[in-house]
Amino acid sequence: MKEVSERSKGNCEVCSSAQASIIYAVPPRKGSSPEEYAHLCKTCHDQIEGIQEVTPNHWRCLNDSMWSEVDAVKVISWRMLKRLQGEGWPNDLLEMMYLEEDILAWAKEGSSEEDQIKHLDSNGVELQSGDSVVLIKDLKVKGANFVAKRGTAVRNITLVHDNPEQIEGKVEGQRIVILTQYVKK
Repeated sequence: MKEVSERSKGNCEVCSSAQASIIYAVPPRKGSSPEEYAHLCKTCHDQIEGIQEVTPNHWRCLNDSMWSEVDAVKVISWRMLKRLQGEGWPNDLLEMMYLEEDILAWAKEGSSEEDQIKHLDSNGVELQSGDSVVLIKDLKVKGANFVAKRGTAVRNITLVHDNPEQIEGKVEGQRIVILTQYVKK
């Protein structure tokens, strides 16, 4: 679509790369309006579509693109921020982001809750990045010379984005990976 290329001035509307080459109809819309398309570079396109593994640092560009005037770009930004929530930094951007009701419904339409990894503590309570948890068992820390004692508070956790059974946090000044079955919120 010529209108989309002109609107983007040949740049990727998500990461601003000068190598935008793909006019992408953001699903599940039919692509009947230029607002339903985004001009993307190959990297953004392939990571959105799952052709290439998502590189979280590439998506730091969402800090700018989430404020786009183009609805399709807003939807892409929201969906990628949701996908990357386990990284920690996208949560702040999601809190700042505002979408009109119809645009938010469009964004949610294309991203199902079942696809998202949920980190649950020993009681089945969902964990979020930045939460504080308490250890429910003494844990010998591999590679370190100490035992993390039961009752130890672990503040400001981060979620391991590709494994729902693991979180990261600092215990005795060391950043360690902890299994979610051994913590409670």
